[in-house]
Amino acid sequence: MAIKVFRDDDANAAVLKVDATGAGGRRFNNELRAIGNEDGTCSILNPDKSTDDNDFHEVTSVAFSEFVDENGDALGGDEAATCNALNAILRNTGSIDGSAPVITSATAITVSDTEAVNYTLTATGGVGYEWSNIPAGLAVESGNPRKLIGTITSGPNTYTPTMTAVNYYGQTTETLTITVTSSFANTKSLDFQNQDWLGANAALLDAELGRASNGAGSGDAWTIHLWFKGGAHQNNSQTIFYFGSNDVTNGGHLFMRFLGGSDTLRFQYGSQNNYLRWEGKDNQGNSLNLLPAGTWKHVMLTYDGGTTGSASGSVSDYYSRFTVYVDGVDETSNGTWSHGNYGWSSDIDAVNLRVGRYQSGNYLRDCLVDEIAVWGSDQSANVASIYNSGTPHDLSDLTNGPDHWWRMGDGDTSPTIRDKVGTAHFVMNNMNAADIVNDVP
Repeated sequence: MAIKVFRDDDANAAVLKVDATGAGGRRFNNELRAIGNEDGTCSILNPDKSTDDNDFHEVTSVAFSEFVDENGDALGGDEAATCNALNAILRNTGSIDGSAPVITSATAITVSDTEAVNYTLTATGGVGYEWSNIPAGLAVESGNPRKLIGTITSGPNTYTPTMTAVNYYGQTTETLTITVTSSFANTKSLDFQNQDWLGANAALLDAELGRASNGAGSGDAWTIHLWFKGGAHQNNSQTIFYFGSNDVTNGGHLFMRFLGGSDTLRFQYGSQNNYLRWEGKDNQGNSLNLLPAGTWKHVMLTYDGGTTGSASGSVSDYYSRFTVYVDGVDETSNGTWSHGNYGWSSDIDAVNLRVGRYQSGNYLRDCLVDEIAVWGSDQSANVASIYNSGTPHDLSDLTNGPDHWWRMGDGDTSPTIRDKVGTAHFVMNNMNAADIVNDVP
């Protein structure tokens, strides 16, 4: 009894008629598979109906010559040829002459770092589909081996998973290039006028900026990063960033200031009586003009964690603990160092954390601040990638991202300036939503 097997293209299904003279027939959606028994017979397996214990066959051990097409012509001249021909029909794998699959879906896609991947592999003559080298965050959809879904968690980069289409004549492999772009956008900064300032819980930065005694080494190291645009006011004591004791006369603290009268930067570490101070002026007192009014500048300060006082013969070593970068350039040696009582050898207490204010007063005047970040490590080796040729970028994409990061308006709602990485959120004082402005580097 002949068994007629052919395709119903309208239904995209294989038709199996056990009685070749009968009407109708059963239709199968590409799930059947022909198997040679090495004795001149072929069987047709239905994997969907099979179990772990038993294979289910729609046709069992029928002579190869009994399988015919819809016109009654033999499908092959021997067992192997007949099985290949049957699989070309049953699995819709292509022509009987042995064509491997041809992948027809796109081999390159682009998504943002917050966008989900939803990619379907298509291939002419494909039967089985395989994936390898899948990036973290993506997975093959359950029940659909052609589909890759999920959101890549490793950040902006280029990823190259491998996709393979298989049939009974061979396989075809292609690389899918997934380009992940950054969704980062810098659109806001904070505008500080006289008596405007931010305050946060300094204790939450004790691990990064605090220390218990004279610097113990790399464990006490830190990096402070921000973008700054100075105003035209001539006040020389405008505090950009402050951390440390409430007793500024005797207690340890650090500050960064804008010297409005000379458009430059001052950094001081210690107390008002015992300190190390760097100023962006040369030995003749001429300003280096590091922070020209009305111009966005990138400022980065680093501390290597070493000792900072109090032996007169070691002051140069104490100075060397700190590096001052402006727009990615090391300006430390161009400026001038000074000290009070040979530096600071005691602790830095995590009592105050402020932007735009010293312990009291010394406010910013008509200045803008953006993208403040703090690391509990010396990031001098990474200044180029952090500065990023003058373009603010997603700091969390760095190999060593910051421990605290305030976007200074982007994603914030007055009166809270969120710490994007930690929980040391700033509170706006004497400020409101109008101070979140669209002026950015």
